[in-house]
Amino acid sequence: MADIAQTRAAPLRHSTAGALAGLSLAMLVSSLGTSIANVALPTLSAAFAASFPAVQWVVLAYLLAITALIVSVGRLGDVVGRRLLLIAGLTLFSAASFAAALAPSLAMLIAARAVQGLGAAVMMALTIALVGETVPKQRTGSAMGLLGTMSAIGTALGPSLGGVLIAALGWRSIFLINAALGAVALLAAWRFLPGDKGSGIDRAEAKGAARFDMLGTLLLAATLAAYALAMTMGRGHFGGLNMALLGGAIVGAALFVVAEAKVASPLVKLALLLRDPVLAPSLAMNALVSTVMMATLVVGPFFLSRALGLGDAATGAVMSIGPVVSAFCGIIAGRVVDRLGAAAMIMAGLVLMVAGCVALAVLPGVFGVVGYVAAIILLTPGYQLFQAANNTAVMADVDSSERGVVSGMLSLSRNLGLVTGTAVMGAVFAFAVGTKDVATAAPVAVAGGMVFTFAAATGLVALAVAIAVAGRRGRIA
Repeated sequence: MADIAQTRAAPLRHSTAGALAGLSLAMLVSSLGTSIANVALPTLSAAFAASFPAVQWVVLAYLLAITALIVSVGRLGDVVGRRLLLIAGLTLFSAASFAAALAPSLAMLIAARAVQGLGAAVMMALTIALVGETVPKQRTGSAMGLLGTMSAIGTALGPSLGGVLIAALGWRSIFLINAALGAVALLAAWRFLPGDKGSGIDRAEAKGAARFDMLGTLLLAATLAAYALAMTMGRGHFGGLNMALLGGAIVGAALFVVAEAKVASPLVKLALLLRDPVLAPSLAMNALVSTVMMATLVVGPFFLSRALGLGDAATGAVMSIGPVVSAFCGIIAGRVVDRLGAAAMIMAGLVLMVAGCVALAVLPGVFGVVGYVAAIILLTPGYQLFQAANNTAVMADVDSSERGVVSGMLSLSRNLGLVTGTAVMGAVFAFAVGTKDVATAAPVAVAGGMVFTFAAATGLVALAVAIAVAGRRGRIA
């Protein structure tokens, strides 16, 4: 009888393929949750008789929750167990998605989206962290490439799937599909992910980290939320409120640094972070290249429609090429990383991105849409190669007690790059065009803004190359 009881209490049989499928689906669903809601904003504005700035919070609440909490939930996974917390995050995401689908008011919908974002933060942070526990080390690059592919598919699928569902079944269906997919990912994670070794308390005490850093969590969440709001509010106009929020973020960051230096078990070990020859440069590069990639989404539609004269449908079709290429080349990029090594492929990916940015500044003005597409096809694989290699390099030698928080920092650096890119690259483009209302600018001015913006983007990626070179020299020395 004791043997039977032990068998029932033992973790379910672990399958690498099944576990990776569960992690991939979790990554896809969390990305889909971001992009699928954007297309519903006009419908939600009509359904709730609300202004566009009000319904924007359906998107912002989700993004803010992810940005503010992704490092903290990663650390919590290190303490209580990553499998346990991922299952809890998937459960929360699915339940919040169902609540969003049933929301009777805009306020309730926004609240449900914030909770959904918390679940997504858990999923984004811990899928990368759990790769080291489910996949052999020599296949880490392939796994990272697969996760990148699933993220790209989720982002690309959102607008088209959301449009079809809203037209056929109404806006509530876009949240029901998230609930259903989240439930499938939950079942896969429950069935196939390996069990956490020992209790969370045992592991935490063994590492001297028995208590979760609540003060650091609150300070970091407030700081990141203030920064994200400063970069996104105002719809491209940086006014007094944005400045106040940015000031608040700076003060919050200073308080966070002071607090982390005093607690016994800090959320982020800042001294180790600054001394680490791999992690700090990787986070900086990740933020820089994500800022550049956001420039294609911010500037691209204006250039295609205003400078090249494409209609809405044609603009949408051209803009979908980047995510489609990203989805196809992610797995290939991961396999290349496994074969040729992460350090070399980080540099190769960045060089491709430099070439892609130069091409975006030059080719569209000469060859029109063909030149734009050619440049995107050059830039996007470079980004995917960099992502797979960078994630692999960072997670390769991370102590098992730190995988969650480090994975969270990787995801955070990417999100901060995307948020910053929305504001900063948009401001650079508007400055180069010479008008605040880019939508009515002359085609020649928009074309000039395109050239200037991607010349600046080339400089940002060149800075990432310099960081990569300095990091390699530092490791050799």
